[in-house]
Amino acid sequence: MTDSRIITYSPAYTLVPTYECFNRCSYCNFRANPGQSPWLTLTEAGERLTQLQPQGICEILILSGEVHPHSPRRQAWFQRIYDLCELALSMGFLPHTNVGPLQFEEMRSLKSVNASMGLMLEEITPQLQQTVHRHAPSKIPQVRLQQLIWAGELQIPFTTGLLLGIGETPVDWWETLDAIAQLHHQYGHIQEVILQPHSPGHQQNWQAPAFDPQQLPQVIAKARQILPADITLQIPPNLILDDQWLLACLAAGARDLGGIGPKDEVNPDYPHPHIQRLQNIVEPAGWHLSPRLPVYPQYNNWLSPRLQQAVLNYQFPIS
Repeated sequence: MTDSRIITYSPAYTLVPTYECFNRCSYCNFRANPGQSPWLTLTEAGERLTQLQPQGICEILILSGEVHPHSPRRQAWFQRIYDLCELALSMGFLPHTNVGPLQFEEMRSLKSVNASMGLMLEEITPQLQQTVHRHAPSKIPQVRLQQLIWAGELQIPFTTGLLLGIGETPVDWWETLDAIAQLHHQYGHIQEVILQPHSPGHQQNWQAPAFDPQQLPQVIAKARQILPADITLQIPPNLILDDQWLLACLAAGARDLGGIGPKDEVNPDYPHPHIQRLQNIVEPAGWHLSPRLPVYPQYNNWLSPRLQQAVLNYQFPIS
């Protein structure tokens, strides 16, 4: 896809069932302590979605903190996620769920109400368990790799990615990308890989600088060599603050800007740019900005008839 002059994005809105999370990643700007974040009700979600219906939004990202797998509230948490997906789908939107590691049967259940799903692999080096992930049990690399395997077995169109600048090495990047490539060769289910630079926010307690944006084009170019050609590379434009470096990332092989909506819940200190601003950056350089759905066309036949019909109701599939 690197010969295309089309740069895609998903018109999106994020629903957060809860910010509470049993992980304590030291770079996180999203989480709240368990019991300190009220859960989003279906009534509240329905009111928000009703307001979104005339706004051209297609993707509803369900993004949640994690309730411990052995918590007595785990089933209620999962049910709330499922019900939010069902509500969004019933109102004409296409859900995409990213809520941390799930059990196989939980993933199978969510497949019926999601156009696609995702989980950041971040990095597969176990060394981070001694540093930024010391208090984050679900960031164990094998736990997250298992999600990608199950998504492949279940034929779930999947998005994953790397978090850059959290204490890993360049060798770790290439090994993580290679692991993704190998799983895609086996199952063919990875539609996007996100390369997300660490961007410090006001809530985190880890004192480290932002990932150097001048490194990002080289990482993208190498990723493009490692990953199969049918996996799209995604970069978050709100975390690349210099327009020229954003264009350099596109020239290096990035072709998608991810979900663009009112707020980046994971990086709340970095607002998403408006679509018009992005057009003003990329189109003079010869790129064409185009909306897309959260599921790529080659995966439509993996969806249930209900989801396939929901996809057909939109008029801007990825080119």
